[in-house]
Amino acid sequence: MNSLLIIIDSLDQWKPYYQTDSVITAIQYLQWDELSKQSHQVINLCSDISYHSEGYYCSLLAQARKHRILPTVETLNKLDNFMPGKLESSLLRLCKCNEGAPSPKNGDEFHLDLFFGKCEDHKYERLARYLFDKYPCPLLRISFNAEKPTEITAIRSLSLSEFDDHQQDLFANCLDQFNKKVWRQPRTKKPARYDIAILHDPEESFAPSNKGALNLFVNEAKKMNINAELITEMDVARLMEFDALFIRQTTAVNHITYKLAQAAQQADMVVIDDPSSIICCTNKVYLKELMDRSGIPAPKSRLLFKAMQPTYQEVSQHLGNTMVMKIPDGSFSIGVSLVTSAEDYANMQETLFRRSSILLAQEFLPTEFDWRIGVLNGECIYACKYFMARGHWQIYQHKPSGSTRSGRVETIPVHLVPRKVTGVAKKVSSAIGKGLYGVDIKCVGNEVVVIEVNDNPSLDHGIEDTILGAELYRIILREFVERLKLKQRS
Repeated sequence: MNSLLIIIDSLDQWKPYYQTDSVITAIQYLQWDELSKQSHQVINLCSDISYHSEGYYCSLLAQARKHRILPTVETLNKLDNFMPGKLESSLLRLCKCNEGAPSPKNGDEFHLDLFFGKCEDHKYERLARYLFDKYPCPLLRISFNAEKPTEITAIRSLSLSEFDDHQQDLFANCLDQFNKKVWRQPRTKKPARYDIAILHDPEESFAPSNKGALNLFVNEAKKMNINAELITEMDVARLMEFDALFIRQTTAVNHITYKLAQAAQQADMVVIDDPSSIICCTNKVYLKELMDRSGIPAPKSRLLFKAMQPTYQEVSQHLGNTMVMKIPDGSFSIGVSLVTSAEDYANMQETLFRRSSILLAQEFLPTEFDWRIGVLNGECIYACKYFMARGHWQIYQHKPSGSTRSGRVETIPVHLVPRKVTGVAKKVSSAIGKGLYGVDIKCVGNEVVVIEVNDNPSLDHGIEDTILGAELYRIILREFVERLKLKQRS
């Protein structure tokens, strides 16, 4: 049976309510390793749930720990990306709100406060339930246009500290009445013709696929009677014209790539990278928790919290005097620094904590190269050795001048890769999902450790396709076809 945990900023916020062992602070939840081994229902009531805040990481780690969390990271991102809009007349009729949304008084903006999907005015109960279903967050404030009351101008989470005595009573009662619900994705029927949108950014410096690879995807698709079309951010309005979305642009959670992946999934399209994979792979904190929970071999690591910063001596006792410090969502070696002294440690903390409330410190494992294993739906489809840049400890060396050097790449037939390398690549990929992943692995002596997993791995013509050639692109396209066929049969 799941036990309930309620996460708040400070225990002082809970003074108006009955005391319970279920209430813990955000920093307690983030640092409590034993929680990852137990099953919990978690309600995140942190005041700040914006990207990179401690509240955000509570929801992120809850999902990594397989806890049932409200709100999820997906909901937090939807709130961040909310766009003002008008309530549809059909929705108002369904919710029996034919007179419109709540009317402002004296020209002021009107707010409708929701407590676990319930509002004080029963006239808008169905509207409140609809909005809660769409944005499942414990405490919400919906703001309506003063002059056009059917228009929603803003949606944000509420904080316990904002409540007056009356609202405190409402919150306590609604918390008692709150019942769990299974949220379902909307489904739409798709036509039989296969149209695949390939999202890319022609201006991107470190694109996941070069022009040659993108052209090969399009050309091989034609041979398979698939219409594959290259689209950019400017074409987002056309997304629903396609049956599937293939993202070939570097992904991030607070980015157009995630928004489109989420929109495609909600429209029941086949999508690679799927939103869940983007969340997991683009954040090293989530990935660390997932690998710890799944028993995946990885470098020794420690989370560093801005609110409670350990000393260099404390961390070095666990990781060694030389360590690597990372921001959670860096890519292509950006936001990754080598620390060799207490002075480096202090300087890097000061710099990186400006970008994130949590950092990841890892032991330094120098190797000549990293393995990159491409995994699609649980199967290894290509393998490369990525060598370190000459005279540098990373594959990419970003110089102060703005230029970047990288090491050479050697493509290896998958059947010649050590089995323990491909084995751990499959294991960590299966823990994430069934998408397309690039697993970075180091071999240190007889040990194999996973450095990170990329949800949007490099697929460049002349590099990753050196062994398989055009067949590499056909393998990926056939996966789209199989998934589309499954949807047609369901």
